[in-house]
Amino acid sequence: MQVRINIDGGSRGNPGPGAAAYVICDMQHTIVAQEGYFMPHCTNNQAEYTALKLALIKAGELGAKELFIESDSLLLVKQFLGEYKIKNPDLQARMQVIRRLAESFTIHIKHVLREFNKAPDALANKAMDAKESLGYNPIMHLPEDNEILTKNTSKPNTVNGVEVTKVVRKSAPKKSSAQPSLFDEF
Repeated sequence: MQVRINIDGGSRGNPGPGAAAYVICDMQHTIVAQEGYFMPHCTNNQAEYTALKLALIKAGELGAKELFIESDSLLLVKQFLGEYKIKNPDLQARMQVIRRLAESFTIHIKHVLREFNKAPDALANKAMDAKESLGYNPIMHLPEDNEILTKNTSKPNTVNGVEVTKVVRKSAPKKSSAQPSLFDEF
């Protein structure tokens, strides 16, 4: 299943009270889930990263396999794509969780201007105003980061979608260091 996802995060005070929001639509632009997640104390970047994490968790609950994600945070998009380094240790840890969640999807992510990302922005602001999380079809189980990082550790080693195993080679026959006799066959 393919879905369209718009994400946004914000903080009043940076750091201060904030919220992360996602809006997930089917390919016909019908909203299937949206949530504004209130964060009592965070930075803008922490809220943006949390929005992506929450969207991935909900997309998994919905059974989606291919995600078309839009964010107005150029920093988040470039860091997710590996085009910008992540220097902040907290954001590095958050990205590690996001990358683990992203393993089970085909992801297309792009930066959009704020004017094209109004729905999650409005939802994040509503959550900040209410000082509580709100939404439609929210995440049923919000796992802790350590639960995400330890999940699927028995996953087989795959490259290009094919399981690879250690190569075991037969040892070559031992060669005798003794000189063969020229008269053994007579």
